[in-house]
Amino acid sequence: MIEHSSRRVVHIGVTRNPTDAWLAQQVREATPFGVGPRFLICDNDAKYGLQFTHATEGVGIEIIHTPYFTPKANAICERFIGSVRRECLDFILILGETHGRRILREYITFFNEAQPHQGIEQWIPVPPEGRLLTYPVHQKIVAYPILGGLHHDYQYAA
Repeated sequence: MIEHSSRRVVHIGVTRNPTDAWLAQQVREATPFGVGPRFLICDNDAKYGLQFTHATEGVGIEIIHTPYFTPKANAICERFIGSVRRECLDFILILGETHGRRILREYITFFNEAQPHQGIEQWIPVPPEGRLLTYPVHQKIVAYPILGGLHHDYQYAA
């Protein structure tokens, strides 16, 4: 699940076989205490069945199905999936679901808290508290490796 306005990844799940029951559980996990988005955009796949519909209705989410053969109708999600593939999964051999969750969790942290996004004018979806968003003139920049050095988070030294 991705928040449309900020491009923040809210929830991600890993499974070999996404089913209706699994997707319903993902909705429950992504909307704790019944707090969730007003709308959820998804495609017309058969995996979005009755259990998924009941789970979204239970927290007051209106489902919007994209029209057939229109990948641009859900462009933010399609762009994110492409980024995950190009920037992460193409370079790492995933050994199982647990390993996949760990790798994706680390990539999502980088995606949400360190990587600027063009769609929101080079801002970061979730700027961490206490982190400078201004540009000091003479301060050392430190690179922190992400995913074993596949990516880097650049921050001003303390």
